[in-house]
Amino acid sequence: MWRIWLLFDPRRALVALATFLLTLALLIHFILLSTDRFNWLEGPRRAAAPIGQMSPIPAPAPGVAPAR
Repeated sequence: MWRIWLLFDPRRALVALATFLLTLALLIHFILLSTDRFNWLEGPRRAAAPIGQMSPIPAPAPGVAPAR
């Protein structure tokens, strides 16, 4: 294992590793913040309000046979 450090400068390798891990962590957190389920700052978004309410089909008048 010690021979690997003879190939790479330990300071540059550790700085590069820390930079990569920080970038990866930020990327994962921003992806999670963009989802509805895992957004811990704003909470879940509200569902869009329905545009209009559907009215039921009116019942036939009493004494009138339904059309066939």
